[in-house]
Amino acid sequence: MAASRNQDREARDRLRRYAARQEVHRRQGRRRLRDNVWAVAGVIVVAGLATATQISYFSVGPGVPEPTPSASASPEAAAEAGQNVGDVPSADLAEDRTWTGSIALSGIDLGIEFDGAAAPQGVSSFVTLAQSGFYDGLTCHRLTTGESFKVLQCGDPNGDGTGGPDYSYGPIENAPSDDVYPAGTIAMARVGGDAYSMGSQFFIVYGDTTIPSDAAGGYTVLGTVTSGLDQVASQIAAAGTADGGEDGAPAAEAVIEGVTVE
Repeated sequence: MAASRNQDREARDRLRRYAARQEVHRRQGRRRLRDNVWAVAGVIVVAGLATATQISYFSVGPGVPEPTPSASASPEAAAEAGQNVGDVPSADLAEDRTWTGSIALSGIDLGIEFDGAAAPQGVSSFVTLAQSGFYDGLTCHRLTTGESFKVLQCGDPNGDGTGGPDYSYGPIENAPSDDVYPAGTIAMARVGGDAYSMGSQFFIVYGDTTIPSDAAGGYTVLGTVTSGLDQVASQIAAAGTADGGEDGAPAAEAVIEGVTVE
């Protein structure tokens, strides 16, 4: 009988130990599952934040720093989406032809060529502003130095990305279907999601750049730089931004001394 009771006790002990080991395994499994879930959730959150940041970053630019109404986006309070606001130069002024000229930028002579047939509204506006002297003395207020985002943004009379002429216009014209803006591209800045928020701000692509389209589309390409781009890269872009970041005011002087186009 004593031997039988000892055997029963040992059996119960073995069963408790087995149950305890099983509970440990279950807890470890639940912990691993929980840790994996949190890890995946963390990756998703980080990826989501990165994506949201990228979308926000590209959707406004190259445009104004934040997608809030500005002089270049809505010169008359809040413009109804999908229409020009103010006295926008007629698209007919582009004359369906190629325009050539130059931008004098802090001692750099940038040769330019605009396609009035592919972007009649954008070219008409730029030519009108240039010939009126609007750009003379304005600065290039924004430089980006990311690996695949290399632009110098200019043409804001406020000098901080919030200004423009007394009108805004659209639609988006001549935007690349693949979202790639090759080095030398000159395109118009706008507010994210608003195809009718273009004014005077434009950007010069000094290195191959990819800018994802947003709800409104891409960015109006006016034309190209035909000479002097290497000097923009070496004299302005190479100096970086004033605060050392990848997106900010250029550290080197970048002042538009004059624009000629004909």
